[in-house]
Amino acid sequence: MKAEAAEPLKHDGFGEYKLVADSLDDLWHLSHLIAAGDTVYAVTMRTVDGPSDKLRAEKLEKRPVRIGVKAEKVEFSPDANRLRIFGTIVFGPDVGQHHTINAETGYEVSVVKRWMGVDLARIERAVSASVHGVVHIAAVEDGEIELYRIRQYGPERIVTLTLGSGKTAGIDSREALFTAAAEKLAPVTGIIIAAGPGFVKDDFLSYLKRKAPDIASRVMTAETRRTGYGAVQEAIGNGVLARAAEDIQLAREVSFMDELFLRIGKGGAAAYGIDEVQRAVDFGAAESILISDTMLREGRFAKLLEEAEQMNADAVVLSTEFEPGKRLEGLGGIAALLRFPIV
Repeated sequence: MKAEAAEPLKHDGFGEYKLVADSLDDLWHLSHLIAAGDTVYAVTMRTVDGPSDKLRAEKLEKRPVRIGVKAEKVEFSPDANRLRIFGTIVFGPDVGQHHTINAETGYEVSVVKRWMGVDLARIERAVSASVHGVVHIAAVEDGEIELYRIRQYGPERIVTLTLGSGKTAGIDSREALFTAAAEKLAPVTGIIIAAGPGFVKDDFLSYLKRKAPDIASRVMTAETRRTGYGAVQEAIGNGVLARAAEDIQLAREVSFMDELFLRIGKGGAAAYGIDEVQRAVDFGAAESILISDTMLREGRFAKLLEEAEQMNADAVVLSTEFEPGKRLEGLGGIAALLRFPIV
C-alpha cells in the first residue's frame, strides 16, 4: 500500500490520508480503515451534460470528476477484486445524491477522519509489505545500464554504469557492463525489472541466468521504446508495477502455504479448518491467519478475523485463482500459523 498524509494530523488525530492499494490484502486493510461517517474523496466517472445542442439534448457522456462521499457502508468484494464504498456525495457535482466508489488495486482514495492509533498501525503494516520500495528497474541499452529504486514519490536513480567507466574501463565488452550491473544488483532483495528497447535487456537476463541465477530468479523484463529514465516512466505507465505486485503477492502466498504444510507435516505450530483456527485464536496462539478469498466472502468469518487482529495476528488473503489459494481451499479455506503449538 502507498500512504501519504495530506498534512500533519491535528492533535486529536483528525486529518486526511491518501491511500493506494497494491494488492487484495491492501483492499482488505482499506475495508477496515474506512468506516461509516468518514469522508472519502476519489476520481470517479460521472455522467455530465454534453455541449448545449437542442437537437441532441439527449447527448450525455461520462467524465472523470473528483467527488467526496460521506461513507455509509463499505463492502469488500474479493470475488471482484474491489472495495465498494457506498454513500452520499458531499463534494463535487450532484451533491446529495447516492454514489458508489469502486476502489481497485492502483486506485487512489483520500480518507478524512479521526485516525486512531490502531488505524495508523494498520497503515504501517500495509505499507511495510508494499511492492513500492522493494522494486528496482534497470534501464538497459547498448553501452549503458541505469538502476532506479521505485519510491512512492517516483523513481530514484541509484547508479549509472557505462562502458569505459569504472570497472569497465579499457574493456570494450557488453559482458563487462553486465558484470558491473550484477554487482550493483547483488544486495537487492526484491523484484528487478529490466526495461528497454530491443534485445539487450534479454541478453542481460541471459547473462544473469548463467552467472547470478539467484538474481535472475527475481528479474522480469519490460519492452519499451525509450531508454534511460524514459524507459522507466514508460514501463511504469504500461503497468509493470502491477505485474510486479502480483508476482510478489503470489510469491508471498507460496511462502505462507509452504510453511503451513511444513508445520503440518511435522505436527508443529499450525491449525487448519474453522474449528481449529477459532480455537487457536481463542488461545491467543494465532500469528498469521490465512484465508481464501472465497471464504472471506462469508460474513461469518469477519468476527474471527477481528478477534485475531486484536491478538496482533495478521490476516493474509489468498486468491483461489492461483495454486496456493487452491491448496488452502483443500484445507477448508482457512488456516493459521501459530506462535506456539496447542493441544
